[in-house]
Amino acid sequence: MKQVCFFASLAVALLTIASCSEKKKSTDIITQRVETVKPQGPERMQEYDNSREVAWIGKQYTVTVHRQPGDSLPMVKDETGQKFVDNIISVRVLRADGTQFYSHNFTKSDFLKYLDEDYTKTGILEGLVFDKAEGDFLEFAASVSHPNSDEYIPLVVKLSRMGQVTIQRDTQMDTTGDTPEQDPSSEEM
Repeated sequence: MKQVCFFASLAVALLTIASCSEKKKSTDIITQRVETVKPQGPERMQEYDNSREVAWIGKQYTVTVHRQPGDSLPMVKDETGQKFVDNIISVRVLRADGTQFYSHNFTKSDFLKYLDEDYTKTGILEGLVFDKAEGDFLEFAASVSHPNSDEYIPLVVKLSRMGQVTIQRDTQMDTTGDTPEQDPSSEEM
């Protein structure tokens, strides 16, 4: 019995010593390694075509808009180094007899006056669509955007009955269908 008490006392003493010893603390931080995305080949938007019949100043016109990637234009890069091909958007207005009233290939350079340095360097001409015929003008909505994002600068392009184009930044949200007042900084093309 003395032996059993001796071994039991020894076991209790060893457990007490082991539990009182300080555990070694690690300064290692375990985390997942984040792989940086390597840029792929240049990204390009899909081609887009739209054609609409429009009644304007008492006559019928056909307004066509065609967007295509502009391989001849300078590419832009985002913050990861990914390259994007800018776009060329062709606008044509044809009379009812098929003769051409207006034709122009728009690029981002047509809108540089309305862009800040960031959009000038990293933006692309994303879209240009026919909006409405009102009075002496055909109105178009255009946008220069950061690729693959919801950030863009909205623009209004107006074509007069004399074939002159004015551009201005769209400063009002079109929630009621009202048109914004003429911006004194608009440009005539």
